[in-house]
Amino acid sequence: MNIVFAGTPEFALPCLDAIAASSHRLTGVLTQPDRPAGRGRKLAASPIKQRALELGVPVQQPLSLKKEAAFDELAALEPDLMVVVAYGLLLPKKVLALPRYGCINVHASLLPRWRGAAPIARAILAGDSETGVTLMQMNAGLDTGPMLVRRAVPIDSDTTAGELHDRLAALGATELTELLGRVEQGVSGETQDDAQACYARRLDKGEAAIDWRAGADEIARAVRAFVPWPVAHAQLNGQPVRFWRAAPAAGASGEPGTVVAASPKGIDIATGAGTLRVMELQLPGKKRMDAAAAVNGRDWVGQRFE
Repeated sequence: MNIVFAGTPEFALPCLDAIAASSHRLTGVLTQPDRPAGRGRKLAASPIKQRALELGVPVQQPLSLKKEAAFDELAALEPDLMVVVAYGLLLPKKVLALPRYGCINVHASLLPRWRGAAPIARAILAGDSETGVTLMQMNAGLDTGPMLVRRAVPIDSDTTAGELHDRLAALGATELTELLGRVEQGVSGETQDDAQACYARRLDKGEAAIDWRAGADEIARAVRAFVPWPVAHAQLNGQPVRFWRAAPAAGASGEPGTVVAASPKGIDIATGAGTLRVMELQLPGKKRMDAAAAVNGRDWVGQRFE
């Protein structure tokens, strides 16, 4: 088959590599336009564009696929199948109907549970015990198409969004490789139950500010969900402190946000319900450090996070 791939972030890389390593022809790649990045705000290519150029595959970066010129450029690639992974643009019906075998999306949740841009973090924030990947036949809705493959993975009590991201990206590529071997023979999917769907809205920095009135369980989930971005944070003496690893713990009660104990094992902070033990954090102007380094030479007990 002639396959066109559409994707943008690192999550999509294993699937792109899987197609490139297959017996099929990767005839083109679609990705988001270059965006300003870093402190210098210089234009930077997406991870998918960088890999496509390494592979010598033509790259298209339309602002929209609704314009005739963008559609004609895509049609010139003569796709038998499009594979879409975290691309960032909705495909118009005309594009969905272009490939002989339609468009297949690799999505990082057990659909229909989390539809939208941030399913990994939302699953952790909600306290889900599992998530996974779903490969679906795309239709005009947002992650609403028939499900061709669903594979679950557990969410453990210490799993971060970053760790889950890497695990699901690899799993999606494995399942895509297997599915590509069946597409030409015909595949059918299971209709989603819309009543079971939640919208996984995009993350923003503001929601990573810790509200110490929440319970320790909820705050610990937020810490895990916001690694590696935007990273849970709070103010200490007017300076931002970032939290990279934390868990609920038994400990003394106190005013929410107040440090009630500190040892090389962790810094214990009172919350609205229970105690949060911080095992890894980042002080202003410093690199990430474990609790043992953070408590060395510092008096933590009685300090108050805002």
